[in-house]
Amino acid sequence: MRLLFLAVLRPHTGNAVTAQRVRAHLEAAGHVCVLKDAFDFESPSEIANLILAENCEAALALHLYRGGRLLQGHQIPFGIIFGGTDVNEDANQEEKNTVMGRVLEEARFAVAFTESMKEMAQAQWKARQISLAVTRAVPVQPHAKGKIYVQSQGIATTPNAAFNWNTFLQRSEINHSADNLHIFLLICGLRQVKDPLYLVDAFSEWHQEEPSVYLVIAGPEVDPVFTREVKAKVRRAAGVRLIGEMPQEDLHAVVKNCFAVVNSSVSEGMSAAILEAMDLEVPVLARNIPGNAAVVKHEVTGLLFSNPQEFVHLAKRLLSEPALEKEIVVNGREYVRRYHSWQVERHTYQQLIRKLEGSTED
Repeated sequence: MRLLFLAVLRPHTGNAVTAQRVRAHLEAAGHVCVLKDAFDFESPSEIANLILAENCEAALALHLYRGGRLLQGHQIPFGIIFGGTDVNEDANQEEKNTVMGRVLEEARFAVAFTESMKEMAQAQWKARQISLAVTRAVPVQPHAKGKIYVQSQGIATTPNAAFNWNTFLQRSEINHSADNLHIFLLICGLRQVKDPLYLVDAFSEWHQEEPSVYLVIAGPEVDPVFTREVKAKVRRAAGVRLIGEMPQEDLHAVVKNCFAVVNSSVSEGMSAAILEAMDLEVPVLARNIPGNAAVVKHEVTGLLFSNPQEFVHLAKRLLSEPALEKEIVVNGREYVRRYHSWQVERHTYQQLIRKLEGSTED
């Protein structure tokens, strides 16, 4: 089957990595997957031309709004994969919410990364249907019920064995001769929802007390205006470094060499960076938000913090309690192996894509 796959493909972002992994799953089953960046298209008519040109028989979209809205009305079956932005941000805007409800209604299937994401989606669009029934006297259509499947992200890490850690430290202007150097790595695209500046002041203050700790923020410059703000802030912050995007294999090597991986996002669907850190046996400190709490159990698979001061407290505790660090690492690795199997994810998508074959009644 020839499939059109729409996703946001900004390099070195979680969306791009997820899309490329799902494409590999589908192509392994013998499908041809035409992967395109949703941001390259402005209207469904452009997609109609693409479908004809590529002779696509079905489609898949990562994100209901960013990708799914472009697939409506083309008379080819499609499925969708929820992104964190869908349920955490876009669903709160009435116009986008309406569009996403229609996309969900037309889709043959939808994939959520977590049970909580599935429940939020079901509640969101059930409420919308009830509202329509009251205001417009239309029957309630439970179009999310029975259609949303939960499949957590499959994780496979491939650190570059030739990566030179000392060279990386030199380029990052980190004194790698410092005794007991501890690097805390925050991986995120530079945009407000990732809140990369959340910990900067508190961490910088800690670095002045303890010069061996550094916070390194790594990721692509997604929002140009916000990126300027981040750069200006980091430039003035002792012990905080900002590095650009890097190939996945090199990033995995950095993760493997750092002391801990940090997530300070305002909202998340499912952070691949957290799961990759667990897979690479590196401790995780994550902001206590629903998306993170779904994969990080406090003091079991990682540590959850609710404010910058608590982060510093927990980071110090992690440094001073090797037994806690070891327990978190062992539990995190086991959690990823058990619940984020790359092979299970492959099987799920290969089975779901069969729902796009044949007529609507199949």
